[in-house]
Amino acid sequence: MDILNRQRGDGAPEPGDTALKSGDTALGPDGTALGPDDTGLGPDGTALRHVDRIAGVGLLDGRVVDVDISGGVVVAVTEAVTEAVIEAVTEAGDAGVDITGAPGAAVVDGRGYLALTAPAEPHAHLDKAMSWGATRPPGCDLGAAIDAWRAFAVTVDQDEIYERARVAARRLVSNGTTAVRTHVDLHTEGDPLRGIRALVRVRDELADVLDLQIVVMVRDEDPADRARAAIAAGADLIGGAPHIAPDTAAETHRLIDLAEELGTGIDLHVDEFLDGDHGMLTAFTDRVASWEPGRIRTAGHCCRIGSMDATGQAAAATALSGADVGVVTLPVTNLYLQGRTECTSTPRGLPPVRALLDGGVTVAAGADNVRDPFNPVGRSDAIETAMLLVVAAHLDIDTAWHLVSDGARDVMGLPPAGPVPGRRADLLLVRASGLDDVIAEAPADRIVLRAGRVVSARAAVVVDPFLTQAPHRSSVLQEAP
Repeated sequence: MDILNRQRGDGAPEPGDTALKSGDTALGPDGTALGPDDTGLGPDGTALRHVDRIAGVGLLDGRVVDVDISGGVVVAVTEAVTEAVIEAVTEAGDAGVDITGAPGAAVVDGRGYLALTAPAEPHAHLDKAMSWGATRPPGCDLGAAIDAWRAFAVTVDQDEIYERARVAARRLVSNGTTAVRTHVDLHTEGDPLRGIRALVRVRDELADVLDLQIVVMVRDEDPADRARAAIAAGADLIGGAPHIAPDTAAETHRLIDLAEELGTGIDLHVDEFLDGDHGMLTAFTDRVASWEPGRIRTAGHCCRIGSMDATGQAAAATALSGADVGVVTLPVTNLYLQGRTECTSTPRGLPPVRALLDGGVTVAAGADNVRDPFNPVGRSDAIETAMLLVVAAHLDIDTAWHLVSDGARDVMGLPPAGPVPGRRADLLLVRASGLDDVIAEAPADRIVLRAGRVVSARAAVVVDPFLTQAPHRSSVLQEAP
């Protein structure tokens, strides 16, 4: 059999044992050490091998189980063999007890890990990511961020966008995210589709490790033919931000018209402001309420709902639920951008997540912008988003994790995933005793599976500051005797 991870964290290695230990750095299949931006891929893009079983892993309900995987799907979850049984079998040589799976099976040692549904990022801007150092807007509100980005965007080409987007996407994967929906701008100067082409290139390159959905951001000044060309070039959904257009309602209808004409779903930035009467929510929900079930319709941000009274919030929840519109809240960016004009009782800039959930709305959460003019911070880590939901949206820990995992997959129209028979084996294994540990501490020790294949495996590096030589690097894969 192959042991894909024998990480114990409980003592020195046995002689000849070169498997990954706590404190080691994971290696890619070509034997090179993985840096913080790597996802367990060699330079040729080859992913680590498929997994047949995860042995002795913890679940959220407290059980310790073996998870069997076949064809990228979880096929069985059974009570794990205990440590005592393993020791007894080892001593007695009892071949009648299966602790490793079929001969030649690839088995992940999950002891000490918690198995979670892998996160999904339902709202990113990978074409903008990692551009903060080059832009540094003088102001910190939405308008100043837009101006700073547009001034910078005229200076960049397709390769520059690709390089930044690729780094951001690989960081997401290394932290556990296996699906991303990114909004991508059209450009006025030069090739208007260079952002779309760059993200299609990233999507193709990372197809084995990441589901990447591309939303074309259509501005009111973009002609319809430009949006049509973006869909033809590989974008999946129509997007935009009608609330900043001169005629909000007309722009909302124009974008929905385009989606209907092109046969796509739609994901709009909705009412990303706190005060004003130029909202687009009603126009949006009224138009898409008649769409067929399963056709994607998503409303990102929805900050204005959070500043409504209880009656207004209930009406918004009814409209969203009735139209089957998924809502994506984006705490880190909207906490940064919104509420800057208030000196007392500063608003949070978030929709009323609990009220929307109670009203039957499908809700997800994402990070939105990462280290760009709209948000200078962010770790490309869904655990960070979940933590902010607990603190700023007053959600319980389980609900917060649902919004960045199963809820995000629902909004994105992806098949269910997680450590449940029949679900896709998109899994995040985290060295933790419970979900509270995961969200509070964001442990570094993580193994990421997408469709049953390891796409990232990493461990915290423990360094003795008095040593003069580099710590030992060992392979993430070991061929057992």
